[in-house]
Amino acid sequence: MKGIIGKKLGMTQVFDENGLAIPVTVIHAEPNPVVRLRTPEKDGYAAVQLGYETMLPKKVNRARRMDFEKLGLEPVRFLREFRLPGALDLKPGTFQRVQDAFEAGDLVDVIGTSKGKGFAGVIKRWGFRRGPMSHGSKYHRRVGSLGPRMSGGGGRVRKGRKMPGRKGHSRVTVLNLRVVRVDPERNLLLVRGAVPGPKGSLVMVREAVRVRQAREAAALKA
Repeated sequence: MKGIIGKKLGMTQVFDENGLAIPVTVIHAEPNPVVRLRTPEKDGYAAVQLGYETMLPKKVNRARRMDFEKLGLEPVRFLREFRLPGALDLKPGTFQRVQDAFEAGDLVDVIGTSKGKGFAGVIKRWGFRRGPMSHGSKYHRRVGSLGPRMSGGGGRVRKGRKMPGRKGHSRVTVLNLRVVRVDPERNLLLVRGAVPGPKGSLVMVREAVRVRQAREAAALKA
């Protein structure tokens, strides 16, 4: 199965055989324990649940700690599910390693949580233009019109109107990034380009959806 959980370490650059610099994001993907399988007969879909980042047993409630003890695993802090081909081939209690999932040249999708920017106005959040900055103007960085005025109290703000609010800290998926290098000794995955989230944030790396769809379409034609 081409999927694993990792932690973003930051960005750097590597050089190819022609001496060209390639910007890459370094992801630390330690062996992920296989915690649970989701089967169509019991759960209605096929998936595998992987864990990341071990923690002290005393920090886990008893019910969850017993589940890990039955599998012979240490408790983990994060659990994520992957609905990917080959998910049911894994066995609970084993480990998914980065060298088993990916190799150089693979196309992957990276899922993470974007950086939070806090409360922001419409210029920073949505790219609105500001008003005149000259003396006497009372309109600089405000929202502007919120919609038509209707007689009889019927005017209202339409759903979806772009307004000030929290910016960032949302789930983001970056598609079709190429794996540049896999380092199994240090459990590192080098992916070309940027991935969402700050340094130290959790990311999910999976086989590119478009690659999987193309392979399934070719199989149907055959």
